[in-house]
Amino acid sequence: MTRKLFIKTYGCQMNVYDSARIVDVLAPLGFTPVDAPDGADMVILNTCHIREKASEKVYSELGRLRHIRDRRMEHGSSAMTIAVAGCVAQAEGEEMLRRAPHVDIVLGPQTYHRLPEMVACAARACVGKGGKTGARILDTEFPPAPKFDFLPQVSTQGAAAFLSIQEGCDKFCTFCVVPYTRGGEYSRPVDDVMAEAKSLVTKGAREITLLGQNVNAYHGESASGREWGLGDLIRALAEIDGLARLRYTTSHPCDMDDSLLSVHGEVRNLMPFLHLPVQSGSDRILTAMNRRYRVDDYRRIAERLREARPDMALASDFIVGFPGESQADFEDTLRLVHDVGFAQAYSFKFSARPGSPADMLEDRVNKAVAAVRLEELQRLL
Repeated sequence: MTRKLFIKTYGCQMNVYDSARIVDVLAPLGFTPVDAPDGADMVILNTCHIREKASEKVYSELGRLRHIRDRRMEHGSSAMTIAVAGCVAQAEGEEMLRRAPHVDIVLGPQTYHRLPEMVACAARACVGKGGKTGARILDTEFPPAPKFDFLPQVSTQGAAAFLSIQEGCDKFCTFCVVPYTRGGEYSRPVDDVMAEAKSLVTKGAREITLLGQNVNAYHGESASGREWGLGDLIRALAEIDGLARLRYTTSHPCDMDDSLLSVHGEVRNLMPFLHLPVQSGSDRILTAMNRRYRVDDYRRIAERLREARPDMALASDFIVGFPGESQADFEDTLRLVHDVGFAQAYSFKFSARPGSPADMLEDRVNKAVAAVRLEELQRLL
């Protein structure tokens, strides 16, 4: 029996990859993707928890889905299962069930390989003409074995593809919730990555973007037991016949080691573009953020990348208005932007995330001041 599946994806490229893999996981149950939720048998919101606005958008969308489901029930249409996946689900699972009682399934980013069992459980528990489930499902436990061990063959087709090689983060930046929602760093084995890359190329991919919350922290084990860094992996992937372009994102400056820096000059099908978030141009603020590097460290990385690849284009992220940021700190950021010359940048006002260390910091920057600083930074970028 064919069933319709609608997935709305918020946030990063990793979520885009996860959504594609969710389609693969549910395909054996007869689910096929559709472009709108109205006629779907199942709707999944794959969520992002990086900023407050992102999570509030999820609750707003859940309200809209409730009205769609209610209208369908009034007209005697089939029930619609509503699920929330991703980092908001991981961080706010119990709260989500309280705030949105019409949600049937809440699952974290490490458990979507178990979706077939969750869907079956929801179907067995279905009671009443409104299609509400008697047993709402919450699955946000980190599994003892990586989800990748249980995922089916990738089905993605197209000239460009994402390939997740690393998940989680051990850096614990004070503004970030990723270590709590995605867990500690995990690197997929080399052979698994190579096999998926070759499969993608066979299906038509000419460009692959390697993904990870901290992708250059990759340390995968080879069949011989040797540990490979990202530079080693890129060199091997570049040898795949038919793979014309490679990219990777997102990186942390602390993990830009010599091997990775040099590979930018050695591998011509590694594209001369790198997203390398710096967050601030102030050493004092970087320390408060627990970024583990100084501004001069970042400058030197940028210099070495351009020495290896003169046409290198750098992109970055910036947070303005971090607690304690002075005008002098902000001017240090402007100076760094001027000196490095970023091709692209994402800049935001500080948004305290519940559960992050920065949420407890005092000395908050006035919102109006932060807005003015953001506008000035964006003009320069």
